[in-house]
Amino acid sequence: MTLIHETPAETSRRAEPVPFGPGSLMWDTMGLYTSAIAGNSVFILQVMHPAIGTVVDKLSSFRTDPVGRAARSFASVQTWVYGGKTAIEEGRRLREMHKPLSAVDEDGNRHHALSAEPWAWVHLTGFYAAVTASRYFAPAPMTPAEEQQIFDEFMRLGRILQVPERMLPATIDDYWTYFDAMVNDTLVPHKVAHEVLAQMGEVPPNVPKALRPAIAPLSKAGGRLGRLITVGTLPEAAREKLGVSWTASDERRLRLVAQAIGRGTPHLPERVRYMPIAYRARQAARAQARLERTLAHRPM
Repeated sequence: MTLIHETPAETSRRAEPVPFGPGSLMWDTMGLYTSAIAGNSVFILQVMHPAIGTVVDKLSSFRTDPVGRAARSFASVQTWVYGGKTAIEEGRRLREMHKPLSAVDEDGNRHHALSAEPWAWVHLTGFYAAVTASRYFAPAPMTPAEEQQIFDEFMRLGRILQVPERMLPATIDDYWTYFDAMVNDTLVPHKVAHEVLAQMGEVPPNVPKALRPAIAPLSKAGGRLGRLITVGTLPEAAREKLGVSWTASDERRLRLVAQAIGRGTPHLPERVRYMPIAYRARQAARAQARLERTLAHRPM
């Protein structure tokens, strides 16, 4: 795959993106732990892209440090939404970090991490994840108006991540046409996707040997639940490509688990519902709003 950069015209048209803040759906949803529940299925969709799968296979730490890789990924995602100006810097940092990353697949084809198609695919799988998480794990699915708002915000996030403008769908209908075409025509049953599924339930390799026997039962139980959620939140066409089965009984079990999560989450304290960066950002925004109200009513 050839490395495609933005044209000078695209660069000149790209305005400085505006960070997210209170009032956006991203602000209310992306920091929830439940928003990360479908994270493995999104990762699998990403590595089923031949270029992404090849680069991850050769260069990622997902085999040796899966927990650390996931923690770094979630911290980066949280920074995009809750980091204010730091979000813009994080977008630039990711681009710079991925510039030198390339790898050659088994057929001798070189793939680059910053080629336009895979770079856009990594970002755009997020809208699929948001809609799917809402359908299963939210107290109620998104309304059409909310779906439009989160779509618009994902396109805005794409500009923070410097996804080429020509790769961003103009409408939700355009998005699903693009998504279905990618799943059906571009994605492959990459070995990395199979490895991710296979390692669910295994004790992470960097856990000390002395602790492994104690952690193994927890890993096994968590792996069963994780696989149920991961396979269940994949599109049917992706499951078929990977050769993984999904039955009506599996769907019922997933919906029971999802119902418990969706109903229970709103009753948890905010510091338990939200990941640390999101929780602190939301605290800081409320404190800033209180300060501004106080200043607006100060004696003159």
